[in-house]
Formats: sequence, C-alpha cells, structure tokens
Amino acid sequence: MGLIAEYEVGCEALPLTDVARAVPAATLTVRMVPHAEGHSPFVVRVIEGPAADVEAAFETSDFVAEYTALGVEVETPRYQVIPAPSLEEQLGDHVDDIRGLRALSAEDAAFDRLEVRTGGWRYTAWFADRATFDAFCEFWQAEGHPFQLLRLTRDDGDAGSGTDARDGLTARQREALRVAHEMGYFDIPRRATLADVAAELDITASSCSERLRRAQTCLLETRVDLDEHRAGGFKRPQP
Repeated sequence: MGLIAEYEVGCEALPLTDVARAVPAATLTVRMVPHAEGHSPFVVRVIEGPAADVEAAFETSDFVAEYTALGVEVETPRYQVIPAPSLEEQLGDHVDDIRGLRALSAEDAAFDRLEVRTGGWRYTAWFADRATFDAFCEFWQAEGHPFQLLRLTRDDGDAGSGTDARDGLTARQREALRVAHEMGYFDIPRRATLADVAAELDITASSCSERLRRAQTCLLETRVDLDEHRAGGFKRPQP
C-alpha cells in the first residue's frame, strides 16, 4: 500500500519561483517533459491569476529562455517553457548534492502535481512506501532547505475514501469552496451571495466567481468520468 503526500520544499532557486514572486496572484503548476537533447522543457499551467502578467514575468525571468503558448484548456492557459540554465546551473549554489537529487528521480515515486510557490515548490506525489517518502524528506533537510509535510495519507485505491490529495484543487480554490459551502452559497435557496463569499475571502466578486468556477471544473475533471461524453461530443437535446 503506497502513500500520497502533499508537502512543500522551501528553496527559492527552484525553477520559476521568480515568476511566482513577480505575479503573486497567479497559481502555476508545472510538468517536466523529458527531452533527448538540450534542456527538458516545462509545461506551465496558469490555474489562477492574470496570464498576461505571467507572460510578462516570463520575459524577465532568468530561468526562461523562451516560451510558447499552447492554448487554453478549460479556461486554463498553458505554456511550454524552455529553460535557460541546466539543473546544475539553476541549483548549483543552493544544492550541494545534485547527483543525489537526480538519483531521487529513480525512486518509486510519481508526482501528480507540482505547484510553484514564491519561496519553493509544493508537491503532491505518490510514494511506494514510507522509506521512499523519507528519502525525499531527508534529502532536502540535509541540504538545509525547509521541508513541510502538509498531508500524508495511505493510497488504498478507493476513490471514495475521502482522500483529497488528488483532487487537483489549489489551496485557494479549496478554501473558496469551503467558505461558500459554509455560508450557504450552494444552498437552495441561497443563504449567501457571491459578494458575501468574496467579502469573507477578502477578494473581489469577479475573482471569487473565477475561483469557484475553476474549482468546480477541476472537481468535475478529477471526480467525474467525462471521457465517454468527450469522445461522443455534446449533443443538444431535441425539443
């Protein structure tokens, strides 16, 4: 039985943290794409925040050599980012054991979500056992970088077990759903307006609306099987 862990590594030299600092309102997730030649590109998704500001931050980032817009998927802009430095060049002054960091990639672990933070990365990952997870934890601690465990649950293979580490929601989206639910925004009839929820979260009504819509879309994609409907296409009911 494996483990699902959500944790943060505090290392400001991790890729794209300079972009996160430049656009703190944005939520960025990344996926590395193995490449046979040159530096492996990243696919960056702007889950939340102004895409135009993120593009401007790409232009001034020391990490980004070039970027290409890949289009918008469910209101989520995506970009391919080609790094300027190698892993050694990016982390060399901050991580002593680069070879050990590369060796971690051979461990029995799979990363479901990598979210860029202003001071590091937040990870949601599956580990074969506790020893595998401890190897990641001990590496970053040995390097002197803060390692904060946010959630650790067993992967029992039951999608209805209540484990939320794989729901794909950002912390902001999860908080917005919780507050909206507790205030009665989803009740019939509603006991709270969008403006009420926005005021409780201390954000604008438009930002609150966007956050809730993206959270609901994310839950649909991760919790509801939409493949059959996507394959067949949407058919409007006949009157």
